[in-house]
Amino acid sequence: MNIETAALHAGYTPKNSEPRVIPIYQSTTYVFDSTEDVGDVFDDPTKALIYSRFANPTVMAVEDKIAALEGGIAAMCTSSGQMATLMAVLNICGMGDSFISTAQIYGGTMNLFSYTLKRFGIECIFVDAAAGDEELRRAFKPNTKAVFGETLSNPTLAVLDIERFAKIAHENAVPLIVDNTFPSPALCRPIDFGADIVIHSTSKYMDGHALQVGGVIVDAGSFDWGGGKFPGLTEPDPSYHGISYTEKYEKLAYILKARMQLMRDFGGYPAAHSAFLLNLGLETLPVRMERHSANALAAARFLENSDKVESVSYPGLESSAYYELARRYLKSASGVVTFCVKGGKAGAVRFMDSLKLASIHVHVSDIRTCVLHPASSTHRQLTDAQMAASGVDPGMVRLSVGLEHIDDIIADLEKALKAV
Repeated sequence: MNIETAALHAGYTPKNSEPRVIPIYQSTTYVFDSTEDVGDVFDDPTKALIYSRFANPTVMAVEDKIAALEGGIAAMCTSSGQMATLMAVLNICGMGDSFISTAQIYGGTMNLFSYTLKRFGIECIFVDAAAGDEELRRAFKPNTKAVFGETLSNPTLAVLDIERFAKIAHENAVPLIVDNTFPSPALCRPIDFGADIVIHSTSKYMDGHALQVGGVIVDAGSFDWGGGKFPGLTEPDPSYHGISYTEKYEKLAYILKARMQLMRDFGGYPAAHSAFLLNLGLETLPVRMERHSANALAAARFLENSDKVESVSYPGLESSAYYELARRYLKSASGVVTFCVKGGKAGAVRFMDSLKLASIHVHVSDIRTCVLHPASSTHRQLTDAQMAASGVDPGMVRLSVGLEHIDDIIADLEKALKAV
């Protein structure tokens, strides 16, 4: 199916006289015919539903839909994008391991990688998204287990050269994990370009309406976990009576280990009602992304011509350093624009406080236009050096362009810029 069709039909096919819309299975528990049946499922949770900390029919239907949209073989939803990022890394990294990440990533992810995972004994080695091949190769160590990047970085909008990063990751026998939140599968499918694992904060464009927080991990099913680098996947798991995930589940090894082991121990599974709301957003995702991108491009062009703006970052602009990469990987450049207002932080604050249509709130990728000042919010916990490496300027404003009429959006921007 084309993505517009899959967004409506993938994941759930009603049988004769069943509900047209995915039902909400609002239950934590499931009934078994015998004690033996329960025991069998505890040995292997893939045999049946056991408890809604592992899986739920409503959530499973949405997982199947997202896997279809991304071109993966399976997906696992989580309670937030941060949980998806954490589990994606912990599924293959343990104490004493390292992984590589581009420096141009979301501030919360930077904090997770720089501080929290460090306390777990996991080292993150940061490289610039524009680093040359040899510089990237030099970042690898014998204990490196993965490479991580964002398709379209938050908030700097650097475009990841997915094929190049995938090639070098695979040369070193490790997977490429890509956060595809900003483009969504409507604009880019990283798996088509060599990514092995794709994650999302589903709270953003997938939901689209700022209704519920969530995340998802999608497994391409293409990476060979053998070779000795990933004993957690290949060697017997004593917590499941000696199951070897690669031997028993083959291509599904990664995603089933994440569900059977990490979701079992950490929780972090979304509620059925949250998945129901997420599905409503997914059904209109391709249509919304067309409008978000068209409005964002118009807003970026307006801002680029303003004498109150120092610089504009939007890969859909011909002037962008990422324009050619965007044409290669993205159907369009999504709905987020970042720009630096003259006057630094003070100028950015005056601009934002003068907006009437656009709201200031800690969110992005919403149907309604909103703005945020990354240096004092999402990247506030970072050091000056980390902020500079992330590309965050004190005068930077992150503009998430909504679905309002573009004339109204530009009129609001124009009026607010007069205050600068």
